[in-house]
Amino acid sequence: MTTPPSPASPTPPPGCPAHRLYGPEAEADPMGLYEKLRAEHGAVAPVLVQGDLPAWLVLGHRENLDVARTPSRFSRDPRGWRDQQEGRVPADHPLTPMTAWQPVCHLVDGADHERLRGAVTESLERFDRRGIRRYVKRFADQLIDQFAESGRGDLVADFAEPLPMLVMTQLVGAPDSYGPRLVEAARDMLQGTETAVASFEYVSVILRELVMRKRAVPSRDFTTWMTEHPTSLSDDEIVEHLRLVMIAAFETTANLIANTLRMVLTDGRFRANLSGGHMTLPDALEQVLWDEPPFMTILGRWATGDTELGGAQIKAGDMLLLGLGAGNLDPEIRPDATLPVHGNRSHLAFSSGPHECPGQDIGRAIADTGIDTLLTRLPDLELAVPEDGLQWTSSLMSRHLVALPVRFTPRGSTVTGSTPVPRSAPQPPRTAPSAFPVPGERPTGRGSWWARLLGRR
Repeated sequence: MTTPPSPASPTPPPGCPAHRLYGPEAEADPMGLYEKLRAEHGAVAPVLVQGDLPAWLVLGHRENLDVARTPSRFSRDPRGWRDQQEGRVPADHPLTPMTAWQPVCHLVDGADHERLRGAVTESLERFDRRGIRRYVKRFADQLIDQFAESGRGDLVADFAEPLPMLVMTQLVGAPDSYGPRLVEAARDMLQGTETAVASFEYVSVILRELVMRKRAVPSRDFTTWMTEHPTSLSDDEIVEHLRLVMIAAFETTANLIANTLRMVLTDGRFRANLSGGHMTLPDALEQVLWDEPPFMTILGRWATGDTELGGAQIKAGDMLLLGLGAGNLDPEIRPDATLPVHGNRSHLAFSSGPHECPGQDIGRAIADTGIDTLLTRLPDLELAVPEDGLQWTSSLMSRHLVALPVRFTPRGSTVTGSTPVPRSAPQPPRTAPSAFPVPGERPTGRGSWWARLLGRR
């Protein structure tokens, strides 16, 4: 039974019902829903999340920055959420993994935030970026080797999803076999499914074992550096931050890779620009971060007192969602969203303010190097299904491709060979949404097009 919101919860104007950010409408066309909300409410709209709990969705670019940059008005600490304080959020609620307070930097403000985030950022900064790119190249080659000889593949399941987690397991010092096991649990946790809480616990157990191992046998990796950091983090704090870094890197980077590959395969803007030599792979990545940010929304912020935002009257304890995807398409800053935004990094893809994503440079390095490796080895990649046959799945926070079937000229493995990517258990055969067409004749002369994309002029 749905629990009615409290009288102080966000309420829409009379005759204008709040829209659910879950269910068929939101999952089928989240961007369409955001524009509908913008037309009805302006920069800030009343919405409902799972369990018909009320919240505010921030749609304006300026308003998103206002919320992200002023923790004194909009706290990251979920313990201020009125609906949770008043018992309307059960322990097994699908959003619990993301709204239950934990000793982690993205759920605290002030001095606690500075201490915890400092440990994360200073540990991340110890990585040699060239070393990260070597890991990416190695794992990318291993993944490509698994389907290169077949002449066909699914660039979501075979490449975009496993690559970031394989790299991150290496960076945190975990055995390679952890990566494949964590991919499914990470995706399930972020989608807010009925098993999200169980997946959350599974990831926690795996990471706690890793922390114990690194305390006993230190090495040069993120986990060890967190255990040795002068802030003397507890095991609980380290586990929470390992999960935060790994899961955030997995979801954002997998989506960034998949979305970029789809756009360079299907979007005429990229083909036209590349033929003139005006766009490189970094340009393409930034365009995708504007048009299809890896996280469409971020949950959440909580009002510390009664306030006004974008014409909406926010009450103390109200939950707000940062609408990154909607804010990036705000007509106030992008009156024509079809125009390219070369060299402009003022998008909201990594949020802003004190809680801005600390690992965005690592995510960019994984995506850039991974895509570079793929397009260099398979220069005649083309979509294997009609573009309108591609399918997406959406959750409260993200929207991602179900599959990206491609075909290409079959090729052998890398010259030096590579160890197959480890799997935790035998994997069942994958089935694409529609069968792959039999590769036929392909147009020639695309090598130079990919070379321009990669910045090799």
